[in-house]
Amino acid sequence: MSKRKPVAASRRPKNEVNMKAIYWTGSIVLVVIILMALLLILNK
Repeated sequence: MSKRKPVAASRRPKNEVNMKAIYWTGSIVLVVIILMALLLILNK
């Protein structure tokens, strides 16, 4: 029984980390798209 509890407890933090990773990657992609748009506008 002691082996099952840590596994169940470790699943929740992994999901939280995955959500944080999704937010980080999404924000980075948005920043890159905004920078590219600004560069295209400034070049024209």
